Amino acid sequence: MLDVVSRSQKGRCCEYRRESSEISTPAVVRTRPEGDVWIEVGAQGRTLHWFGSEVPMERGLLKTSYSDVESEVPVIDGVAVVRLPLPENLELGEDVEAVVVPNAFELRRDPRRIVDTVIKLRRAAGHGRLLMLSGLAEPSTLAILAYMGVDVFDTALADASGASGIRLIPEGEIATGEDETGPNTIELLTELDKVRTFIGCDRLRELVDQRAPSSASSVALLRIYDDAGYEYAEESCSRTGCRFSCNTTQALRRPDVKSYRERIAGYRKPEHKRVLLLLPCSAKKPYHISKSHKAFSSAIHTAQHDTLVHEVIVTSPLGIVPRELDFMYPANSYDIPVTGEWKCEEKRFIRELVSKLVAQGYDKVICHLGEDYELVEGICDMEQTVIGDPTSPSSIENLDKALRAATKGMEPVDYMIDRNAAFRSIVEFQMGKEAADLLMGGNTYAIGKFPYWKLIREDDKRNKVQLGMTTPERGMMSLTMDGARILADHGINIVEILDFEMKGNLFAVGVVKADPGIHIGDEAIAVCNGEVRGVGVAMMCGREMTETKRGIAVKMRHKSRATFGPLSEALRGSQMSE
Repeated sequence: MLDVVSRSQKGRCCEYRRESSEISTPAVVRTRPEGDVWIEVGAQGRTLHWFGSEVPMERGLLKTSYSDVESEVPVIDGVAVVRLPLPENLELGEDVEAVVVPNAFELRRDPRRIVDTVIKLRRAAGHGRLLMLSGLAEPSTLAILAYMGVDVFDTALADASGASGIRLIPEGEIATGEDETGPNTIELLTELDKVRTFIGCDRLRELVDQRAPSSASSVALLRIYDDAGYEYAEESCSRTGCRFSCNTTQALRRPDVKSYRERIAGYRKPEHKRVLLLLPCSAKKPYHISKSHKAFSSAIHTAQHDTLVHEVIVTSPLGIVPRELDFMYPANSYDIPVTGEWKCEEKRFIRELVSKLVAQGYDKVICHLGEDYELVEGICDMEQTVIGDPTSPSSIENLDKALRAATKGMEPVDYMIDRNAAFRSIVEFQMGKEAADLLMGGNTYAIGKFPYWKLIREDDKRNKVQLGMTTPERGMMSLTMDGARILADHGINIVEILDFEMKGNLFAVGVVKADPGIHIGDEAIAVCNGEVRGVGVAMMCGREMTETKRGIAVKMRHKSRATFGPLSEALRGSQMSE
């Protein structure tokens, strides 16, 4: 029985139980009797002791991972032993609870094959099984392997290196010429504790970024994983999250950050915005509550022309952030070193995104970036308004004058039209154009003060229905049952469930199938036989909801009060909701 306690992208902390025994993962298995899981080394090879079962890790003719000769996959008491090379079409029976790769050491220093192998194994195993790679973990690689989805490791590499006089530490390896077996194990277990801590606070990627520079192969491993493994990694990223740091160049390629840039590349400016204003970012997030942006606001919102001005923040690692999206993740959560120096990669994606935006057409472009003007220089004709510091009185006065001059003679746009367009941008960024068309069609309008907005549909003056709302605490739009029904009719963010009475949160055991495009933090709509039973926040990605039978799939916000049918006999007695 496997329960996921916490997640950080593909990394996870789990509790695996068999009868009265359990193991917490990520875990390191030792080569001596210890607890319920350990490895015995004997004349006939290694034997994995797994909760009272003995699982031979070597049997028959041993083939290497480079032999291109597949081996059979024996299954002993729920443990499948998969020897490299992987079978072309690896399939695991329902009785398999853990997958063990005994010769994973052969992948060491071959980052591309590690990425390919781990992704194939995890795809075959799904989210409901443990994955163990033997002979591959060391203090410097434990974090990235856990980040990729490996649950269980062993001390084989640490023991072999120690016996050869090599000390393994998170920062790399050192040849001492002495027996380092004991110290290596201690380092591995210490690193394991750090990995668990970083997973628990959903910041594992930051630890990975720190560990990767320990060796050339680790740097290559992370680069290849961010590239070739992007789709695999991105599906488990959350659409909401905590504060995180981008302190290395590789952090610019985090899957959640890269996903943002891909989505914002398709951003469409509100049609009524005629003046593009490029603004610098701020250390405080979201930007609109920072002192610097409040100062900018004093120059922007001084007349009716403010609805014609399109505020866009220029920043790394995100590229651009339209003002209406600054309360959403990851714009509301990132930290990055500010030195005035820009890396080539940062300049490239900032220029690409600003160019795409400018190409949509503005009457005037005003640049209030100051020294960072170089980032957008030459993209188009633009007026600079900064004298010294962007927040200096002279700069703010210049900005006010430039905006007044740029909008002179333009017909101002009503604030309701401006607010509706901004709300539409939020919905489109969060859920796509189709969802925005459906929710914003007809007599629909937004009310409130940014970022506390409500979306109202008015069928007539006596019948007003709320479809959703935005809050900075949530960092996105939340649906009501009426809003959920509109999207459910078109199959958007659907989680098909069994027919049962939902008393609390939706558990994975009650899920039949979920939209694979659902990410953690997304709106998820529970549907049974075409009827919307509830709506809430996804606590798993769509693939995990479908593959697993344990844990909360959706934290329900609203539920239908309809009468439900009986539980099926096969699932009677199982907990599907709290």
